[in-house]
Amino acid sequence: MDNYYAGKLNAGNLLEVYNTGIGRVRQYLEAEIDFICSRLHAHETVLELGTGYGRILKRIAPFAKAVVGIDISNDSIAFGRDYLKGCYNCTVLVLDAHGMAFDGEYDVVLCLQNGLSAMKGDPYDLVERSMKALVPGGRAFFSTYASGFWEWRLEWFKEQAGKGLLGELDMKKTGKGRIVCSDGFTATTFSEEDLEAMGKKTGCPYSLQMVDDSSLFLIIEKN
Repeated sequence: MDNYYAGKLNAGNLLEVYNTGIGRVRQYLEAEIDFICSRLHAHETVLELGTGYGRILKRIAPFAKAVVGIDISNDSIAFGRDYLKGCYNCTVLVLDAHGMAFDGEYDVVLCLQNGLSAMKGDPYDLVERSMKALVPGGRAFFSTYASGFWEWRLEWFKEQAGKGLLGELDMKKTGKGRIVCSDGFTATTFSEEDLEAMGKKTGCPYSLQMVDDSSLFLIIEKN
């Protein structure tokens, strides 16, 4: 299931994931974007990991000089180039975040809405590569679900399964922050202790911040 987002949850299907009828989930999605927009500056260049079709890029573009999104899915990036027409400071590229090798090119790196889990592999590898991509003084933002958001997250995944976007949830294996579907798709999350350990490991200044009682952010500033 490592390439689930490249093989199934991509392009129009990914768009449908975010076309949710659950008001509390829509609030969560908006709160993360608002949090980031309020912390961007017009002169900054921004890199988003796991950009999908550019849903977040489109929203943050007016608040930055240039925004670049990378994603492993060819279909999502192709869909995104059409979705982002008219956003002249937006660029999307097919690239696996675990293989990126940017070096001091960005002011801000974003890995939002539990991207550390969605992009399978060693999460600290993503943190390390993100820090390398930043200029000195640049900031990286990583978010995961808050533990108190579990019931809404579960409802959202049930909604996606009902639309045929995911396999039916395996409730015997689902719990303690981990969602498992019958088709093998698994979504995990990170605790405050997990994020704290990642921040400490970088050796850079970092902080944790709760947003909307639905997201927990790890924010790291490059030395």
